[in-house]
Amino acid sequence: MPMAARPKFDSRTNPLMTAKRKDNSPRQLVRPMVRKLHGYVPGEQSKVRGLIKLNTNENSAPPSSKVIRAIQLAADKRLRRYPDPSAQPLRNALARFHDCKPENIVVGNGSDELLALATRAFAEPRQAGTTTTRQVAKQTIQYFTPSYSLYPILADIHGARKNEVKLPSSFELPTNEVLQKSNWDFSAALSYITTPNAPSGRGYPTRALAKLCAAQKGVTILDEAYVDFADENALQLGKRFPHVIVSRTFSKAYSLCFQRVGYFIGHPELISALNRIRDSYNINGLGQTAALTTLSDIGYYRNQFKRVAQLRAKTTGALQALGFKVLPSQANFIFVRPTAITAFEWFQQLRERKILTRWFDAPKIRNSLRITIGTETEMRKFLSATRGIHRPNRSA
Repeated sequence: MPMAARPKFDSRTNPLMTAKRKDNSPRQLVRPMVRKLHGYVPGEQSKVRGLIKLNTNENSAPPSSKVIRAIQLAADKRLRRYPDPSAQPLRNALARFHDCKPENIVVGNGSDELLALATRAFAEPRQAGTTTTRQVAKQTIQYFTPSYSLYPILADIHGARKNEVKLPSSFELPTNEVLQKSNWDFSAALSYITTPNAPSGRGYPTRALAKLCAAQKGVTILDEAYVDFADENALQLGKRFPHVIVSRTFSKAYSLCFQRVGYFIGHPELISALNRIRDSYNINGLGQTAALTTLSDIGYYRNQFKRVAQLRAKTTGALQALGFKVLPSQANFIFVRPTAITAFEWFQQLRERKILTRWFDAPKIRNSLRITIGTETEMRKFLSATRGIHRPNRSA
């Protein structure tokens, strides 16, 4: 007698299996905070050929020929070995360059890695039941806004309290007296100050930064990613105040975005704390070689800084002659507000002409474009395209 066929088992219609699958959904394995997190959105890295790329503040000049040659020579059988775990030769060279000690310096996989480490080293995660002002301060990461949009993301990842302090429409650094009347917390565990400011390019005088740093109780990081294009820097404050760290990078001014090398300068106790929690071998060997060689050919780069500053002034003047509002810049970019059309329309029409700029869909800055200073040819084409866009809209 033939056996009766077994009924087919379908887990999709079985309530027990359905419930089990929902409970074991991979999504449920992710921390709730991470599920809600909106990650950092970098500038567009388009693969379209022939684009003029003025959107991510890369140096339009290549690394020096000495740097390229050093990388080529280093790409040998050493690639099978681990790199120097503490980047000691590079730290020694940076110490000589900045007139400090190697113990004052930690090197990271871009300054972004070090900014992330700082959140873990210096701020406590938010804790339920926190009531005292001191407890709240120890769990607070604060920064000005608009500013580098990575700061709030780092605070969220760490689970810290965020304290966003609005800048005036001029993007100028508020005085201590103004900050005392605002929501700025001088006792916050960690404060980020981008100088020159991004996305505006506004430079902050060292004297004003010194007054703010002197009043701070917690760790204060002066993020100087664009300072090589500025008239002054605040490096001395990282040496003067034991709670102040100066952040630098080889990406923007030194044409090494591809290699990802950044560093902090600060008190040895703070630097030691960061070293204890950083990943081992966090700086690749070719990046260390490139950065080390860069410091030996600094004259080449200083000529590039001058070229950028001159072209920045020329481009600013041309845009102002068209009626555009351009904020004073101490960086390798300018922040520009059009008058005849919206910033987003300008952004779109430039893109149609294969010119990339950066538009931010955020309060206070969505009416402006951030424009990287490219080569002389690139900026000439940008201005020509802008005039073509501006004229018909102006006549309308």
